[in-house]
Amino acid sequence: MPERLLVLAVDIDNDLYRKTRISGPVVGRNNVLAAAEKFVLADPQDTDANVMFESIRQYDKLKEAGYPVAIATITGAEKEGYVADAELSRQIDMILDRFKVDACVLVTDGASDNRVLPILKSRVKVNSVDLLRMKQAENLENTYFVIFEKLKEPHFARIVFGIPALLLLLFAISAYLHYGWQLPVSLIGLYLLIKGFGLEDSIVGMFKGLGFSSERLSFIFYMSAIILFIINIILGVSSYASAAKTISNPLIQTAYGLEGFILLLPVTMVLYLVGRIIDYENKRLKYKAITQGSNIGYAIIVLSLIYLAAAWVAGQIYLWEFAVFGIIVILLGYGLSVLSLFLKRKALLRTRIKNKNVVNDIGAYIGKVTGIDSKKGILFVKTSYGTVLRYDVDRISTVSDRVIIR
Repeated sequence: MPERLLVLAVDIDNDLYRKTRISGPVVGRNNVLAAAEKFVLADPQDTDANVMFESIRQYDKLKEAGYPVAIATITGAEKEGYVADAELSRQIDMILDRFKVDACVLVTDGASDNRVLPILKSRVKVNSVDLLRMKQAENLENTYFVIFEKLKEPHFARIVFGIPALLLLLFAISAYLHYGWQLPVSLIGLYLLIKGFGLEDSIVGMFKGLGFSSERLSFIFYMSAIILFIINIILGVSSYASAAKTISNPLIQTAYGLEGFILLLPVTMVLYLVGRIIDYENKRLKYKAITQGSNIGYAIIVLSLIYLAAAWVAGQIYLWEFAVFGIIVILLGYGLSVLSLFLKRKALLRTRIKNKNVVNDIGAYIGKVTGIDSKKGILFVKTSYGTVLRYDVDRISTVSDRVIIR
C-alpha cells in the first residue's frame, strides 16, 4: 500500500496573514488554492504565494501517481525566532492530529524556512524537500529595482536611513552641548539593549491606546507622567554634566547620570499605571489592568536595582548595603509575582471565559475555552479538531470578547 503523504508549504514570517488576513493552517487543496490566489493578488512579488502554488502542483502530481495525499500551508510569525517556531510547531501538531500520514513532502522558498525541518522531523518522516527558486532577470537594472523597492518598506528604511540619521543627530547634539561621545554612545547602547532583548514591542505596546482626551480622567495622569518623564531626562543630563566637570572616570559619570534619570522614574511609571488602569476599568478589561500593573511593578523593581548599582558605583553606599537592599528588592519582586498570579486567577474565576474564542498574539485561531483549573492555574482549550490543549494562565495577555495567549 502506498505511503500516506502530506504536502506541506511553509510561510515562516506569516506574510499570508499580514497581506490577506487568512490565518494558518490552511488545509485542503481548494482552501490552499483560494488562499494562494488571494495572496498573489495582494502581492505578486512575494515568493510565499508561489510556494503555495508549487505545493498544489506537487499535490496534483502525487495524487495522479496514486498516492493518498493531503495538503496544507502552515504559517509562523512576523517576529521570527522562538515565536515563529512555536507557532509552526502548534500548527504542525494540529495537522498531524487531523491527518494520519506516514511521510511529508516539504515545500519551501529558501534557507530561512529550512528551520522548520528539525521541528517537522521530530514528528513525522520527511521524504522530500522541494526548494522553490524564482526565475529572475540577471541584470543590474533589476537588482537596483529590487533594492529601491525594499528601501520603501518601513522596516528596511528604518535600518538603512533611520539608525545612521539618529547617530549623526546624537553626536551633533552632544558636541554642541560639550557632553563628549559618552552620552550618545550610552543612548545607542540602551537602544541596542532594548532591541536585542526584544523589548521594543512591549515598550511600544505600553503606549498604544493611551486615552489622550481631556474628557477622560486618565488624561491628567498621562500628562503628569509625560511632564515627569521630561524632567527625568533633564535631571539625568544635568547630573551627568555636573559629574563630567569634576570626575574623569566615565563609569562614575554614567552612574551619576543614571541616578538623576531614575530618581523620579518610578513615580512617572506609577502615574502612567493609574491612567492605564482607569482606561482598562472603563473598558471592563480588569485582567489586562492586573497584567499591566504587574509589568510596571517588575519595571520599578528593576529600576530600583539599577539605582542601587549606580549609587554603589558612585561610592554613595557600601557593597554590603547594596547587597542587603538588593535582596530586599528581589524578595519584593517575588512577592509581587505571587500576588499578581493570585489576582489573575481570581479575576479569571469572575470572568465568564468559557466557550470564548482563543487566539495567539498574531491573531491565529487556536480554539475555544472549555474550562479552567484555578488551583493549578491551567486553561483548557479545545481546538477545531477536538484536541484539548493546556495553557498556563500566565500566558494569557488579554481577556475581552476573546482570549489572547502569548
